Amino acid sequence: MIGRGENLVGAADAASEGRVGQDQIEDRPFLRPGETLEVVPGLIATQHSGTGKANQWFLRGFNLDHGTDFGLTVEGVPINLPTHAHGQGYLDVNFLIPELIEVIRFEKGPYHADVGDFSSAGTAQLETMSVLPQGLVNAGVGQDDYWRGLLADSPTIGSGRLLYALEAQYYDGPWEDPENLAKWNGELKYTLGDATEGLSIAAFGYTAEWDSTDQIPRRAVQEGLITRLGTLDPTDGGKTMRAILAVNGWRGAEDRSRFTAYVSYYRLDLFSNFTYLLDDPVNGDQFEQADRRIVAGGQATQDLKVDIAGFALNNTFGLQLRSDFIPQVGLYHTQAQRRLDRIRDDTVNETSLGLYAKSETPWTDWFRSTIGLRGDVYYFSVASSIRENSGNEWDGLASPKLGLVFGPWADTELYANAGLGFHSNDARGTTIQVDPETGEPASPVDPLVRTKGAELGARTAFAHGLKSTAALWWLDVDSGDPLRGRRGHHRAGAGRAAATARARQLLEAARLAGPRRGLLALHAEFPRRRPAGGHIPGAVEAVVSAGAALDLPTGST
Repeated sequence: MIGRGENLVGAADAASEGRVGQDQIEDRPFLRPGETLEVVPGLIATQHSGTGKANQWFLRGFNLDHGTDFGLTVEGVPINLPTHAHGQGYLDVNFLIPELIEVIRFEKGPYHADVGDFSSAGTAQLETMSVLPQGLVNAGVGQDDYWRGLLADSPTIGSGRLLYALEAQYYDGPWEDPENLAKWNGELKYTLGDATEGLSIAAFGYTAEWDSTDQIPRRAVQEGLITRLGTLDPTDGGKTMRAILAVNGWRGAEDRSRFTAYVSYYRLDLFSNFTYLLDDPVNGDQFEQADRRIVAGGQATQDLKVDIAGFALNNTFGLQLRSDFIPQVGLYHTQAQRRLDRIRDDTVNETSLGLYAKSETPWTDWFRSTIGLRGDVYYFSVASSIRENSGNEWDGLASPKLGLVFGPWADTELYANAGLGFHSNDARGTTIQVDPETGEPASPVDPLVRTKGAELGARTAFAHGLKSTAALWWLDVDSGDPLRGRRGHHRAGAGRAAATARARQLLEAARLAGPRRGLLALHAEFPRRRPAGGHIPGAVEAVVSAGAALDLPTGST
């Protein structure tokens, strides 16, 4: 089992990458599944508008909204959702069960050829357990009517192991109007074989329904209309479900072959009211964002080791294919969750193909390099309720990567990384011609947005039980022109993520003292001369995460 204390000197390609296992995860208290990913140094997961909604993510000085530029895969399945009703790259991890996570591998920056869309700030790959140390029957009770139950085990079935888990949760929260969160989670995973050759089939199921208390006007509290925990629209809330089926296979030790195939179904109905009676004093300003989709895809990789002129090259070749079939991504004006009129309603097909190759070469016993090249092609097809906004669009980008590693000397390595990356825009913005709210002409956006990054870092395990990393990095993201979810159109520079600023320069450091104690810190210093001047709205200047766990002896001596 992998813990935070694992020494990655000699194995990592960058100072900002790492991996964390269940040993570290089980020591952390969690209120929400999204907080599990806070084991990634510098990552913050917050929540608003109800527990069933996707987290608000912050990483490397960026407010990533609900997932733009932070990518996640679970059992090889990409979880971010492009062209989503609420926000591009929507990352909802509420289907995760923290006790079942075996390992989280994380990377930062656009330096890694095996990841593409939504990964410029960072990415994580999560794998769940195949075998539990022992069966689990957990029950939790907390304030504000918090109830949680978990049943899980992994018996031997035939020649493999079947992991099963069922989670149920209810939560009202501190609000005057109870949240009434009702959530059900389940996982089945059947695993055959061993580390050299094997197959796993995993299925996830998740459903949730909730009421939400959103942001409120300060003057309404000051005038005594509502309390700080009250709301002006008690009908806000949502319901969602997700089902995933994933098949993973692997063969070989050195020249290793791997494949993943997956299909998933997703649904969301989200009701929000940010301005209450500003636009419609009679019916109110509540709106619904609806999303229905089927996602299918897969990936295949092949490791190939060859000797050229006395140098051993460790090569990896990969192919990734994904299609999102979205019969409904809609925006509606509602009152008490009843539709009054349609703002826009679209059917979208979005397909992406990614090809990559990377080669690691140990030139000497103290210097190795990794070069990579990634190519991505995207196809968008939009059938809109507004005829002028229908159409098709293509785009593609090539993204080279480079990593240099010096050392180790005294269990210490130095790293230099650079690369180009990208993130995609909402497909509806690539074909838009008419503003659905005003009827005025609108300009389409670029389908793919270029990102650029570089990093200098160090990693050391020189002192016994003390492991440290430090990285000085730079990330430049062109304006993403994000779709404004409650308006149904795009506005350049309106996003809370990459579009708020183009360049960030930060220093981050992590110091890990033993497998049970840790201090993780990130400090941000932004360029002093920027066209906009002043602080960047929504950005996080400094993040400090610290904790301590005490293991008490059990059993008899």
